[in-house]
Amino acid sequence: MNRLISTAAFVAASVGMASCATDTTMDRPRPTTVQATHEQSVRAMVNTWPETARKAAWEAMGKYGSPDGVTDTMLIWHDNGPWKRTIVYREEVDHRFPMPHKDVWEQFVNYDVPPEKFDEIAAYDGSVMIERTKGEISARCDKEAANFLALNLADDIINNRRTVDDARNFYAQTIKTMKEGGSSPYLEGLRFTPPARSGFADRPSPILASR
Repeated sequence: MNRLISTAAFVAASVGMASCATDTTMDRPRPTTVQATHEQSVRAMVNTWPETARKAAWEAMGKYGSPDGVTDTMLIWHDNGPWKRTIVYREEVDHRFPMPHKDVWEQFVNYDVPPEKFDEIAAYDGSVMIERTKGEISARCDKEAANFLALNLADDIINNRRTVDDARNFYAQTIKTMKEGGSSPYLEGLRFTPPARSGFADRPSPILASR
């Protein structure tokens, strides 16, 4: 990945030197030129990824533009659309619920999940992850629509609108509907509003605080 970044930097520097040599105003290269070079490099790298990861990366770039961060194993966007963070991974994780697929696309929002709901969320979907200290919840699947669905149902469970079994059955039926060309509000966006701030820093242990 260092070579990828260095290549983009080299191209940008070369354009800049050519401009200095021919233009006494010392104009710098236009940002669009550097951005286009960066995007071409990212797309060239992504084309070497496995199929599901490659398709997810292309879809994300088509919707959200060039990623804010790039390594040879992931692309990262910050504050894109309704998401606090979006990551598309090169690594494909096998997941068999509600049918076999590869998890590659993880998306995060602020959310304080009550600890007593952790077990229910884990039983509902192992690809819905909770970060209590940071105050985040994320879903990881092969499509953004499935991440909307996963988090909307997690919100239903947390707020006692659905049981785990009900959520899993609704998830499977909604994915079936999507594959048949239909849709659902659960697939089209978040049905809850993430808080602007979240997180639980906990408190010092009295064992250490007394010393």
